[in-house]
Amino acid sequence: MNYRHIYHAGNFADVLKHAVFARLIAYLQKKDAAFRILDTHAGTGQYDLSSEEAQKTGEWQSGIGRLLSAKIPQDAEALLAPYLDAVRALNATPEIATYPGSPKLARMLMRRQDRLSLMELHEADFATLQARFAGDHQVRATKLDGWLSLAGHLPPKERRGLVLVDPPFEKEGEFERLVDGLAKAHRRFAAGIYCLWYPIKKGANVKALHAALEGLSIPKVLCAELVVRSDRETDGLTGSGLIIVNPPYTLKEELAIMLPFLKDRLAQDRFARERSFWIAGEQGFDG
Repeated sequence: MNYRHIYHAGNFADVLKHAVFARLIAYLQKKDAAFRILDTHAGTGQYDLSSEEAQKTGEWQSGIGRLLSAKIPQDAEALLAPYLDAVRALNATPEIATYPGSPKLARMLMRRQDRLSLMELHEADFATLQARFAGDHQVRATKLDGWLSLAGHLPPKERRGLVLVDPPFEKEGEFERLVDGLAKAHRRFAAGIYCLWYPIKKGANVKALHAALEGLSIPKVLCAELVVRSDRETDGLTGSGLIIVNPPYTLKEELAIMLPFLKDRLAQDRFARERSFWIAGEQGFDG
């Protein structure tokens, strides 16, 4: 339990994750019917980028910091607007000091009829998370291992939902746990949209992860990846990926616009790259 997201808040991996997360929420809102968002590894929900922890790494400066100072092409700006407008709304000046984690971002984008379930196991982070949303009847925070919530909190009573799975990847076997968790969750809630994050770095067997996901025989699985630098001289995070199950039918085309811009803006060396591809199926979700 040593992982604290405050050290990494707003970095390039958060940019990819939260930009896509916001697109998924926007898509669900095209219908009036309520939906529930389940965030399995919620963290504290919001981050102070002026804190000692965030300043120690400064990772946000090469992530959201670069993005907010960029001239964004009109087509990419329209797609990134739900995410970037939320970040700007938390900061009174152009100089960013506060970054929304996925819980805060989700809450800012939700409508009156939508609900948010947050899972966090870290003692101190849960206390902060619970206090942040105290008295908010649309949000429920629970101190629980997020992997367990994939069985215990699905399907949601709304019958429409988005599940974000963003574990810290501190332990051995997290890729296997990701695949197993998705398989169990999909059996309980096949109609849900799932967004699962994974790291790309030296030694991470991403090909095996993709093969295992393909072996689940889930019909609609889309993958998006953004790598910002070579792993030749570092064992740290060099990229990240998202597995999206039951993606909106528009998402593949949206990624073709967003990912090249994010790669160009967030690249840290000439080895930066991006891609999106189908692991299974070639048709999106219309529910």
